[in-house]
Amino acid sequence: MRRLVTGLRLALVGAALVLGGATTASAAAQPTLEAVLGYPFQDGLVAPEHGGAIAWVQTVRGVRNIWVARAPDFVPRQLTASTADDGQELTNLTFSPDGARLAWVRGGDHDANWPAEGNLDPDPASSPEQPQVTIWAANLAAGGAPVKVAEGDFPAISAKGVLAFVKDKQVWTAPLDGQKDAKAERLFFDRGKDGDLVWSPDGERLAFVSNRGDHGFIGVFSGKDRPLVYLAPTTGRDDEPRWSPDGLRIAFTRRPGEGPPEPILEERPQPWSIWIADADGAAARRVWDSPKTLDGSYPEIPGEANLMWVAGERLVFMAEIGDWQRLYSVPVAGGEPLLLTPGSFMVEHVAKSLDSRAIIYDANTGADPLDHERRHLFVVPVDRAAPRALTTGEGIDWTPVAADEGHTAYIVAGPKAPPEVALIGHDGAGRRILAAGPAADYPTAALVAPKPVTFRAADGLTIHAVLFAVPGAARRPAVIFVHGGPPRQMLLGWHYMDYYTHAFAMNQYLAMHGYVVLSINYRLGIGYGRAFNHALHSGFRGAAEYQDVLAGGQFLQSRPEVDPARIGIWGGSYGGYLTAMALAKNSDVFKVGVDLHGVHDWSETLAKELGPAPGGFEKGDREAAMSLAFKSSPVADLSHWTSPVLLIQGDDDRNVQFHQTVDLARRLDAQGAPYEELVLPNEIHGFLRYGSWLASDRATVEFLDRHLHPAP
Repeated sequence: MRRLVTGLRLALVGAALVLGGATTASAAAQPTLEAVLGYPFQDGLVAPEHGGAIAWVQTVRGVRNIWVARAPDFVPRQLTASTADDGQELTNLTFSPDGARLAWVRGGDHDANWPAEGNLDPDPASSPEQPQVTIWAANLAAGGAPVKVAEGDFPAISAKGVLAFVKDKQVWTAPLDGQKDAKAERLFFDRGKDGDLVWSPDGERLAFVSNRGDHGFIGVFSGKDRPLVYLAPTTGRDDEPRWSPDGLRIAFTRRPGEGPPEPILEERPQPWSIWIADADGAAARRVWDSPKTLDGSYPEIPGEANLMWVAGERLVFMAEIGDWQRLYSVPVAGGEPLLLTPGSFMVEHVAKSLDSRAIIYDANTGADPLDHERRHLFVVPVDRAAPRALTTGEGIDWTPVAADEGHTAYIVAGPKAPPEVALIGHDGAGRRILAAGPAADYPTAALVAPKPVTFRAADGLTIHAVLFAVPGAARRPAVIFVHGGPPRQMLLGWHYMDYYTHAFAMNQYLAMHGYVVLSINYRLGIGYGRAFNHALHSGFRGAAEYQDVLAGGQFLQSRPEVDPARIGIWGGSYGGYLTAMALAKNSDVFKVGVDLHGVHDWSETLAKELGPAPGGFEKGDREAAMSLAFKSSPVADLSHWTSPVLLIQGDDDRNVQFHQTVDLARRLDAQGAPYEELVLPNEIHGFLRYGSWLASDRATVEFLDRHLHPAP
């Protein structure tokens, strides 16, 4: 059976069900779906190298605008004036070192795994005019209005006010004031694919990464009349150039270049090292070598190694040695690294203090045992393991930046309160909210304070989850939410990623409207150590994480408030994959599912990721990996799939091939399995338009309601 969900049908559904809610008088008192989705999201918080200002992006119902606040008062001011849900990102906010100018990027898909065919930029609003990724800038010191500078991405502004940016994998420049007749020009030619642009402290030279495919160099540009300098070039891959305060040296990370085929089905150590080179290329030396162990591998985390040159001739970096991602400090001269953040917790987002004598960071630790599913702010000196807390309590605090010599800016949310931008003293006192949260009529009081729960998977592993449930009658339907990534962690409050802030709002809406909702932190996620994050026999190597999802379904079946015959599941991306796995393997437990842009055939995804077979004789375990990948896929168990599913995907998805959904739909057709579909033309993986999310959410709620019948 196949039923197509068309735009007209969705409109009728929305009208009949009042945005997904029932039409009874009691349901009318509950917030509508559109009301719950009307939260503000704050993102991209940045500060200049020398402090004195902050900037961030605020998004409300798909309308994105940049806000700034300058010292000493830090009074927020809206810099841009967009009023449209146009699906054009605002990203890569970048100050000049003195904070006088701000540049940013409009457009693009900065979370994509690969570019679209023809390198076309996203057009989720289906505009007849082809969108472009463009750099904009504003002179904050002069109170200037935003101006479009040039086509390009990844801007970097020097101490001398020179803009460098990336266009077509090369480095370009253009005047920051957007002069009408001024033209962008290539700053220099390099044979590699260039990125990670970093100006020297005096603004005279530009360091960059020159990616050469199987190897890469750190390059230095000193002027059009001088040849480029490459620092200690080898067969390795060099990244993360960081200037010394005196501008004479550059620190960087180094990994081995691409060699013979490595095992696909077995994780191997990925060693790395930290080097320092003279900026003129005269000399270079190794400062530190990672252990040749799995937990010594190059960190696959936000900011990767997070390499920083700090005060006292030291380097700070992040590593996962000892099963947790922690901060370390090592002398520039070399020696044993000092562990700055001991303990069983995860450091995530980091920033330097203005004097470079301390690191400010967020981590999932604190005085409360429940802080493992939260984030709080801490500060630690760069030369000793003496961290102290800046924030505590039930809030979720993230992305700290040094606003001035006495204050840290960050984003804060709570179990109910959506994200806000805040300022706090370096002593943890005097917190002040800068960017106001939701409008006065936002239904904050109606939200549910989520609770932590745990249960055990079939192999004995303890799994953490977040439960949304309002007091009410027993025997209610329940829904499992499975996150994507999979290196993610769902929290006891609003999330720091927009995709999961949306999921949090949706889970809140479902809980308010008759469902018990369980959001599972399955193995492969973050927050519980590297071994949990890199679980054996998971993903295309055996799908071990699915047993955590099944255990979640069985946990719900045992709850007195849940009707065990009415359990559904929904999720996006990797969560879409696990949703499809649940329906393929256990339609007896999961009676309905909503699968957003999920992977359904690992072998197809793996083949794209691996590319053509190696040209040499050695092929490694490629054939065995492809076979196991297929067996670890939902399409390998379709004969057991009987539960109805709603398939949702944008057809410009650059993270999961749209063909994954096309292929699954044809297979479900062939065996007569019930499904519906909602295709969003020109949308990407993480929908760029609020209108797309609203259409998806309306369809999701209507579909779940129709099959699970929640009480009003």
